[in-house]
Amino acid sequence: MAVIILSSYAADLVFGDPEWLPHPVRMMGRMISSLDRYLNTARSVLESRLRGFAMTCAAVGSSMFFTYLAIIFAGKIHPFLGLVVSVYFGYASLAVKDLGVKAASVYKALSRGSLEESRRELSKIVGRDTGNLTEEKIVTAAVESVAESTNDGIVAPLFYLAIGGPVLAVGYKAVNTLDSMVGHKDERYGDFGWSSARLDDIVNYLPARITGILIATASLILRKDFRHAFKIMRRDGARHASPNSGVPEAAMAGALRIRVGGASTYQGEVVDKPYIGEPDAVVRPGLILQSLNISFMVSLLAALIGAGFRWVL
Repeated sequence: MAVIILSSYAADLVFGDPEWLPHPVRMMGRMISSLDRYLNTARSVLESRLRGFAMTCAAVGSSMFFTYLAIIFAGKIHPFLGLVVSVYFGYASLAVKDLGVKAASVYKALSRGSLEESRRELSKIVGRDTGNLTEEKIVTAAVESVAESTNDGIVAPLFYLAIGGPVLAVGYKAVNTLDSMVGHKDERYGDFGWSSARLDDIVNYLPARITGILIATASLILRKDFRHAFKIMRRDGARHASPNSGVPEAAMAGALRIRVGGASTYQGEVVDKPYIGEPDAVVRPGLILQSLNISFMVSLLAALIGAGFRWVL
């Protein structure tokens, strides 16, 4: 299993997420969209939640079952092929390189002085409206996204890969994909996506806190303010509306000595978020690269710890 973890991590660093390569998450997305159209037609709260629960079970269960069958079938053909397929699914659950590429694109656009381009690039990694954001808001939004994605796309998949192998890692990605697609608190998904959102909260609870600790640890290695990272994580981690997202965001804000949060617009509606961190440092585009350096160090620590855990077992 240690070999699978390290090989999956290395494969992600090399290949990232090219559009030409078949990817389980894209397949999950198409399946969830189909289930959404077919099942999200209830008229009562109870029926809507039951249908949403059925969709959650179907999407997560089928994703894990398909992964299990693929690995078993490949292993029966040849043990090495079984290993390759296991590594593929482990690799597909990670997003280290993809996060770096997309967030770095925001930085590059800002460094060229193009606010319009940086807003377009930012819209690829955040859910908020980006059309009127200032440079400072673009930077803090990118840093928030890097921090949150360090959990969702790196630490949590590695956590589940370490304790349950590729099948559990793919199951986690199915939960995370469900939450991103239907776990919204709006009229269409408030009830139908309720079970998906709650399950995402549950499966991310422990990984998010591990991510916060690893961000603080990485900040020590990279000579950032790790004491402040721990302080802000403990003080502000619970301020976020999500029970999990605030922990890595607070740790990252503390490490960089900046403040994130505040008012943001989603589909034209202003949402006031509590501030996290303290505005000690000047917010400049370079902070995006600093957050990516911390995120990469976290990914390396998580991969080594996960591999070490499996090696001992």
